[in-house]
Amino acid sequence: MRLLWDQHACLPLQPDADVEPLSRFARPGPTYVSVNVGYAPQTCADSTVLLHRFRAGVTAHPGLRLITDVAEVDAGVDQIAIGFDLEDSNPLDGDLDNVAAFVDLGVRTMLPSYNHANRAGCGCLDTDDTGLTAWGRDLVAEMNRSGMVPDGSHCSARTGLDMCEVSTRPVIYSHSCMRSVWEHPRNITDEQARACADTGGVVGITGVGIFLGPNTPDLDAMTRHLEYAVELIGIDHVGVSTDHSFDAADFLDEIRNHPDSFDDSYTRWGDIRWMPPETFIGLDRHLAGRGWSDADITAVLGGNFRRVAEQSW
Repeated sequence: MRLLWDQHACLPLQPDADVEPLSRFARPGPTYVSVNVGYAPQTCADSTVLLHRFRAGVTAHPGLRLITDVAEVDAGVDQIAIGFDLEDSNPLDGDLDNVAAFVDLGVRTMLPSYNHANRAGCGCLDTDDTGLTAWGRDLVAEMNRSGMVPDGSHCSARTGLDMCEVSTRPVIYSHSCMRSVWEHPRNITDEQARACADTGGVVGITGVGIFLGPNTPDLDAMTRHLEYAVELIGIDHVGVSTDHSFDAADFLDEIRNHPDSFDDSYTRWGDIRWMPPETFIGLDRHLAGRGWSDADITAVLGGNFRRVAEQSW
């Protein structure tokens, strides 16, 4: 009955998107899934509409439920607990007051930037990495104040390090693999991982094939990154997230139609493959088979992200 905490998954970013696919995370025991509600293309109005539609869909679904605090995650065994995240600060429309407004609608984590530079900072695909901007520093302070967790995934290395330096609460990498295990610009360096851990935060190893290896979204590949991260920063600072794209067709079209936004590290192995929820929910058995202790499995599957939530939400 361990808690399974998936810190990032993606429904289609369309108001008529069905929330039913989230039920594929169903398993015995409490489960939490954070659902993306916007990134660089979305405005505040766009993401607000998505939140209202997704919230209504979750409320109407018998296997899902909205949560506002950690205690509600713990209490749920028969339903999947749902929260929300933003993959870029563009949906704030440049207004820091919108951080609190999104928190009120259930958004609990946010990335300042997605792949490329914006008002807050640089992205992981930028060649010129100038880090977090002055506005980005104000953004992190407002997130700390409002109960939203700063997230370094998709940000540049310097932006992530700057976030860890200025944040007064834990910083996470919700869905990032280790660059020392597999060289990819979306993966994070050992320095980034250590800085994240120093804030009390968590690195969430993700299930995207091109970040795990040469498009290998399997449990063996995920475990290689997990074991490296645990050795590097300790068992208390490592978690998991699928980054599963239920909107895979839309995302692959986005890559094909906007080659300026994605470099060949996204395309050289063909269409991206994602770890399905049905595989992900078997991770505990896989780790046990490799000799992991019950306590370590519990920490990585959900305990560590739960701790950050308890400290920050």
